[in-house]
Amino acid sequence: MTRWWDGAREMRPLVHLLLPLCFHWIAEEMTVSVLVDVTTEALCPGENTCSQAIYLNGLQQTVVGIFKMVMLPILGQLSDEYGRKPLLLLTVSTTIVPFTLLAINESKAFVYAYYALRTISYIISQGSIFCIAVAYVADIVDNSKRAAVFSWITGLFSASHVLGNLLARFLPEEYIFGVSIAFLIFCPVYMAVFLSETVQPSTLKLDRHSSFLSKALAVVQKRYRTMKYAAKIVLSTPTLSSISVISFFYELGMSGISSVLLYYLKAAFGFDKNQLSEILSMVGVGSIVSQLVVLPLANPLVGEKVILCAGLLASIAYALFYGFAWASWVPYLSASFGVIFILVKPSTYAVISKGSRSTDQGKAQTFIAGVQSIASLLSPLAMTPLTTWFLSTDAPFDCKGFSIICASLCMVISLCFACSLKVELPPNDEDNLEAPLIS
Repeated sequence: MTRWWDGAREMRPLVHLLLPLCFHWIAEEMTVSVLVDVTTEALCPGENTCSQAIYLNGLQQTVVGIFKMVMLPILGQLSDEYGRKPLLLLTVSTTIVPFTLLAINESKAFVYAYYALRTISYIISQGSIFCIAVAYVADIVDNSKRAAVFSWITGLFSASHVLGNLLARFLPEEYIFGVSIAFLIFCPVYMAVFLSETVQPSTLKLDRHSSFLSKALAVVQKRYRTMKYAAKIVLSTPTLSSISVISFFYELGMSGISSVLLYYLKAAFGFDKNQLSEILSMVGVGSIVSQLVVLPLANPLVGEKVILCAGLLASIAYALFYGFAWASWVPYLSASFGVIFILVKPSTYAVISKGSRSTDQGKAQTFIAGVQSIASLLSPLAMTPLTTWFLSTDAPFDCKGFSIICASLCMVISLCFACSLKVELPPNDEDNLEAPLIS
């Protein structure tokens, strides 16, 4: 119990980070369920199944995954070199404009414009916000207490999702995007005023007399060296290389499921905005308890590896119940496994943080997030056509969730690697020859 309260006490210096992030997460989550109805109605008026929306979602996820492989390591090193605060301000601000478009109009043209701008927003912010926030925490919190603090943060993330889904459940649809935009604007404004910097920014040394082209070329060259250095950190550390493989296969399966799940539920069972919000809320409510109470108490007893394996096992059950769902109540049963598989994320962050030196926290977190982005760009290539095929009348056999069953195999592979994971502290290596991204 002492460890649990230690985690709570360690949260005090992080209030000005977590309060605006909670508003950001609430704002994003409250639009998730209504977006399914908005895009389906705009692209396929009067229909429950919309293959165009599913393909557009898959295309967006693939494009985002391609560019995130480059962006995440760059943002990670920039946060190590020039501070967490400016990078957080940049990443949390990118969502405002796309949602503003839908608040103005929900026509087909505006939906397409939303997808275009939201894709750019995802490239910059998806994954990077959490990774930079985790690096911010690592700057402040002692290594022995990070797992408990990460569990509190992901617990707040889940609580924010629950509040977002409750707002989506009870707010009229016409007010959802307006409220979301207000929360999204509050987030960067609050950070700009109250958030403290934890990294001493490097001094820029670019030659003022050099041309823009030469400066741009220098940045590209530094990016290559940054990627090479980050890869060396991960590949030369057994713990980091193992967790990167585990994260890849887990993300390959789970991102594929997430990209099609709500459209699958709408097509297979006719779920509307309210039912989708209830499903998402069920996952959030249970995961709050598991992350704020269970993980901080269990981690000192069993360690990150056991928690990670338990979460992966639950994710397999989650996928199989959705895939074989034979009645409209089964998705609710499947969602209950979210209470356990939600622990995969905080335990992964804890393993990465424990396996990285303090000067490499941002690089390690974002490089492995880049590995996850490779998985997220690959998964729609299979999941999108497979889901569309089995939801159509041309399916070879009656199993609407067959694509989700296939995705569960990726989590099985991830679990196999997790069982052989060895969580070790990084070697005491002071030889850090990496150059700043901009020097």
